[in-house]
Amino acid sequence: PTFSAPSILFRMDQAAQLARISTVVADTGEVELIKKHRPVDSTTNPSLLLKAVQLDAYSDMVSQAVTEAKASAEHNDKDSLVSEAMDCLAVAFGVQILKIIPGLVSTEIDARMSFDTKATVAKARHVIELYKQKGISQDRVLIKLASTWEGLQAAEILEKEGIHCNMTLLFSLCQAVQAARVGATLISPFVGRITDWHKKANGIDHYDVNDDPGVISVREIYAYYKTFGHKTVIMGASFRSKQQVLALAGCDKLTISPALLSELAASTDKVEQILNPDQTSDSIKQLKFTESSFRWALNEDTCATEKLAEGIRRFAADTSKLESQVLA
Repeated sequence: PTFSAPSILFRMDQAAQLARISTVVADTGEVELIKKHRPVDSTTNPSLLLKAVQLDAYSDMVSQAVTEAKASAEHNDKDSLVSEAMDCLAVAFGVQILKIIPGLVSTEIDARMSFDTKATVAKARHVIELYKQKGISQDRVLIKLASTWEGLQAAEILEKEGIHCNMTLLFSLCQAVQAARVGATLISPFVGRITDWHKKANGIDHYDVNDDPGVISVREIYAYYKTFGHKTVIMGASFRSKQQVLALAGCDKLTISPALLSELAASTDKVEQILNPDQTSDSIKQLKFTESSFRWALNEDTCATEKLAEGIRRFAADTSKLESQVLA
C-alpha cells in the first residue's frame, strides 16, 4: 500500500515525532539506557552518576578512574586524589557516552564551587584537558555550571576560550538573560522543580499543562530569546510528566529521562509543535543586569532563590556520596 507523508508521520511514535522538531537529549548517566534510546546528546550530573556507579556494570569504570588518579604524580594527598578520581570518573562516563551519541555530552563541575569563579574556571579547564587526553575534542563537551552570578562569570571566561558551557540549576528569567549576555552555549531551565515549588507553596496537587509554572517559565524564556535574537540554546530539563515535555515541543533541545522517553515511544498520538522561532513579541522588554541588580532580581524570585540553593546543596551532597563510593 501507498501512504501519504502525513499518514507516515502520524504512525511514528511520539519520541520520533518530537525528535523532528526538538533535539532530544538523554537525561541519564547509564550507558546502557543511552544505547537503548539513541538520543543526539546526553547530560549527566552527580546525582545521575551516583545512581550509575552503584550498578555492577560500571565497577570497572570506577576502578580505572581511581587507578588513573593514583598514577598522577600531582595527587599524593587524599583530598587531591579524591578530586582527581572524581574528574577521571566523570570524563570516563562522558567518553563512553560519546561513543554512542553523535552530539554533545554535558559534564558537571563540582557544585561546591558554585560561588567561586576562579576555582570553577580552573576545574573546567582541567576536565577539558582530561577529555583531550582521551582523544575527545572540547567541541563535543559542555561544561555544566550552576547559574549563580559566579558561575555565569566563569562561563563568560570559558566561552571566550572556546570551552562551551551549559548553565544548569536555572529557574528564572534573570538567570537566562544573564546567561545569554555572557555568551553561554546552552541553558537548562528546570521545568519540574519550578512546578514542584509552586505546588507546595500554593497547596495545589495538579496544574493544567498550560497553567504549569514550569512550562510557562520556559515559554517566557524562549519568547525572550527569540525576540532579541539570542543564540544561546534553550534545553528544557527536569520534567515530571510526558505532558510537560509535549507542552514545550519545538524548544531548541529537551533533556528527557529514560522513563519518559519510553512513555513517549509507547504512543503514536500526534505531537503538535508548540514553540517556534517566529514567536517574537514587541511587548517584551529587554533586560540588562549589573551584579547588584542581578542578585536583587534573583532575590525577588522566591522560587528561583530557594530552588537554586536547594539544587546546589543536593548536588554537593551527592558529590560527597559519590566520593565515598569511588574510594570505597
